[in-house]
Amino acid sequence: MEILDGKKISNQIKEEIAAEVAQMKERGEKVPHLAAVIVGNDGASLTYVGSKVRSCERVGFESTMVRLPNTTSEQELLKKIHELNVDPNIDGFIVQLPLPPQIDTQRVLMAVDPDKDVDGFHPMNFGKMALDMSTFIPATPFGILELLDRYQVETQGKHTVVIGRSHIVGRPMSILMGRKSFPGNSTVTLTHSRTKNISQITTQADIIISALGVPGFLKAEMVKDDVVIIDVGITRVPDESRERGYYITGDVDFENVSKKASYITPVPGGVGPMTIAMLLKNTLLARERHRNR
Repeated sequence: MEILDGKKISNQIKEEIAAEVAQMKERGEKVPHLAAVIVGNDGASLTYVGSKVRSCERVGFESTMVRLPNTTSEQELLKKIHELNVDPNIDGFIVQLPLPPQIDTQRVLMAVDPDKDVDGFHPMNFGKMALDMSTFIPATPFGILELLDRYQVETQGKHTVVIGRSHIVGRPMSILMGRKSFPGNSTVTLTHSRTKNISQITTQADIIISALGVPGFLKAEMVKDDVVIIDVGITRVPDESRERGYYITGDVDFENVSKKASYITPVPGGVGPMTIAMLLKNTLLARERHRNR
């Protein structure tokens, strides 16, 4: 069993990006600039955006954090998005989800300029991804592809089972793993909370990508020997015995499933760090796109 170490690989990617940025500075060129918009005070969102800002500093990017109160109206947020769309200094930006209930998330994501949509959520970018055209791949799926690539995990002709059908992870992964390239060329089954007899499907899988958000859902008896496990789930489970008052766990019963797996991602330290690294990579791509106009 080999650990797919997202922390190690994400650090390698950041070092590669930092080297590129250093060369840009030597040539006197503009360095990439990533902005993040956060509405409200959700603890997990603030932590996540904070780590994105620190990662920008580490690789030499410029970064802007736009914090708006929880009472922000949809119109106010759309106005701010328009400002970022037309700002020539901003190469890419993200709107941190979830948004407060008074704001229509779909309308907000539609308002982001597709050329600055480094999260890859805009329908234009999603459509291009589905058609195998050059575009921004959503950061988490992009990170999973990069992990499979750098560890040279064989995907061609394999049976990949994706658990979860979200627009952010499950659905894009089901498309990407079936594409005509590496990683890809696998036969994909997309499962979700309404799938019957899910264990019958997962026991046939060569690769399982779980993005369900249910702690410990995937048990050892649900997988076959030498399976490849990508655990995207990340849940805070309350635990008063711990200093923080909680612990973080994934969708997979790691202790038991890891005994049968050929490769497995840990939680934390697997897919999570890769998401931020690929967001930086998308911002680098956005800067190139703007330079080549």
